Amino acid sequence: MTGDAPGTRYEFVLRGEIGDHFGLLFDGMRLERVHGTTVLTGPVRDQAHMHGVIERIQELGIELVSINPLEDTS
Repeated sequence: MTGDAPGTRYEFVLRGEIGDHFGLLFDGMRLERVHGTTVLTGPVRDQAHMHGVIERIQELGIELVSINPLEDTS
């Protein structure tokens, strides 16, 4: 993958509504609180990046509910 390729967009659904300050830990991701969950949405470059996001969620002690690939709208 080249530096120009943004990767596939994903949404990570987390249990609970986390604060905006956690958004800084997930660089390039949009944070949105929805009915008792937090949804992180953004590009994932590759498998290593995916695992890094999952590890960060686990390190924070936040429950990961689901990971969903998003349709390419371009």
